[in-house]
Amino acid sequence: MRVLLFGGAGYIGTHVAMAFLDRGDTVGIYDNLSTGLRSNVPDKAEFFEGDILDRDRVAEVLSKGWDAAVHLAAFKAAGESMVKPEKYSENNITGSLIIIMECEKHGCMNFILSSSAATYGEPKYLPIDEKHPTSPENYYGYTKLCIEENLKWYSKLKGMHFAALRYFNAAGYDTEGRMLGLERNPANLLPVIMEAACGMRDCIKIFGTDYDTPDGTCIRDYVHVSDLADAHVAAADYIMNNKEDLIVNLGSENGISVREMVEAARRITGQPIPSEDTGRRAGDPAKLVASSALAHEKLGWTAKRSDADTLIASTWRVYQANLKKN
Repeated sequence: MRVLLFGGAGYIGTHVAMAFLDRGDTVGIYDNLSTGLRSNVPDKAEFFEGDILDRDRVAEVLSKGWDAAVHLAAFKAAGESMVKPEKYSENNITGSLIIIMECEKHGCMNFILSSSAATYGEPKYLPIDEKHPTSPENYYGYTKLCIEENLKWYSKLKGMHFAALRYFNAAGYDTEGRMLGLERNPANLLPVIMEAACGMRDCIKIFGTDYDTPDGTCIRDYVHVSDLADAHVAAADYIMNNKEDLIVNLGSENGISVREMVEAARRITGQPIPSEDTGRRAGDPAKLVASSALAHEKLGWTAKRSDADTLIASTWRVYQANLKKN
């Protein structure tokens, strides 16, 4: 298979590239390097520098002939999206439409979208399955849902097949140690914990300790990035072989609380990792856990590396390697 990854030099994109390469596929990576790293691009992948808003450049690269496209080039900071919606409109919506239109124009009719559990909004029930209402609570989640809706229309009108993979909380690093480039400006829990373990920040803040959970802190569904990468490969095979669209959740189905993640990190790293209890953040639900039953059924996919110890150990290895370089 010839597969082109938009945003393939980023944290998740690099792992997806490795998963395709590991089974012998031809991989192209298109990235503007605004958040991705050139050093993350695997040697066997062909790299094309460009922005998804540059329609001529997108068309030029797609004209080289690809069986499938994977779109991982969206901005993803939910909080920022509420302050700078125009930034997310331009990149996530306009940029995605350019990719979709040029894919159709150049005969790349299999499309895998990096989507998000943010499309659901506040959970009405748990675990969240694909039948759960979609009512995003932030503009980022809306942009992902908007892209999904456009892909449905392109499927109906143009015969493009797509898979929208709704991630829960991506975490961890390649367990074989092949990716050593740290994610730029991370805001998620595990990188923040690692920064505190390394002395890059004084402490971590635990937002809310009075939730209706066993230890009072929020519970989230964390899925290892290499498990996510495997799902992209399986999804590409599925839509190409079955000629049908697919929207699936990707989560571990096991929640880990903030307090549990911090305590496990202290044990694995051997570092004190100072923490400070503070008030709740607006809009943070107590618990978010996925049902990935449909991914099991359609893709034969299971989260195999998404336990807390593997998530933390694989991340700590990368942070230690970067500390030694510096």
